[in-house]
Amino acid sequence: MKINVESPIVESPRVSQVRGMFDLPVEKTSKLSWNAHLPLHEKPWNLGLIVGPSGCGKSTLARHLFGVTLERQQDLLDWPKDSSILDGFPPAMGIKSIVELLSSVGFSSPPAWLRPFHVLSTGQQFRVNLARLLAEDGLVIMDEFTSTVDRNVAQIGSAALARTVRRRKQVFIAVTCHEDVEAWLQPDWVFRPAEETFAWRCLQPRPSIQLALVRCKTSAWPLFAPHHYLSESLMPGAVCFLASWQDRPVAFSAWASFVGKGPKTKREHRTVTLPDYQGIGLGNAVSDAVASLWTALGYRAISTTTHPAMIRSRSRSKNWKMHRAPSLASSNRDVYLHATTRLTAGFEYVGPSLDYSTAQSLLTI
Repeated sequence: MKINVESPIVESPRVSQVRGMFDLPVEKTSKLSWNAHLPLHEKPWNLGLIVGPSGCGKSTLARHLFGVTLERQQDLLDWPKDSSILDGFPPAMGIKSIVELLSSVGFSSPPAWLRPFHVLSTGQQFRVNLARLLAEDGLVIMDEFTSTVDRNVAQIGSAALARTVRRRKQVFIAVTCHEDVEAWLQPDWVFRPAEETFAWRCLQPRPSIQLALVRCKTSAWPLFAPHHYLSESLMPGAVCFLASWQDRPVAFSAWASFVGKGPKTKREHRTVTLPDYQGIGLGNAVSDAVASLWTALGYRAISTTTHPAMIRSRSRSKNWKMHRAPSLASSNRDVYLHATTRLTAGFEYVGPSLDYSTAQSLLTI
């Protein structure tokens, strides 16, 4: 497809001066053209990428190829000024679906879900916009994809998005000037307007993430506390661990002794991944690694959670066994009375105990 774009040149003294300085021809219009051949009908696909340097025509081509879709989707991102972001999703969409979608794109912070869009961080806004677009059926296009966020955030967000799009069997096109997202997004095809080249890609593993896990003091908790879905409190005497990636703290896990009959037991108390790094399983990897440490030391490792995303993940994991299905706890069988008001599920770690190879495996995502 040949795409031509013209814009009028309005003559002025400054325009004439620049013509003379750079020997530009006298023309009444400025013209640009591209040969855009995107054979998207040839095979099924879920993810596409239009990428290239600024000024190469990415957005112009996207508007010409998918103009109606782009214009409609920009309207979807007009968030309510004072209402929670939850109220910006389609009225017919159930709250469970909204929660699942927000969590799947790596925005698993219920306290932040209650806030208006404009008070969220740039990284959080990026994730929320992704979720809102994916709430619609049909083709989804995001122009300036990841342009407003830190590059680590962009990479993690791209990986989380790719998982979500493929799981939901949707179709998504990212339009961006950032080449670094390709390896994390793993698109099925890439079009480069600057070179006028289109290529199908084979699905490959995204780059691996190697976490460093260390014992830490409770003083590390305040960085993570605002993002826990239940409470900012930390039990006195909790044993705490900090996970880092590229020398940046990304996740925190605290464990407490469980008082009860049977073998000595450690209970997962608080595990939090910072919002910018959610969506690709870092928190689960940290939980698994710490649980494997406790079993190596002769403890049982158990976890009780109410977060839907964690329940789904634990239910699928070969390292955890559900010993109590989601239910309301009653005060005569559960000393944690706060659990009488919400559904919680109980799990026990049944994976390998910690040794060097286990640690390397669990902490490489």
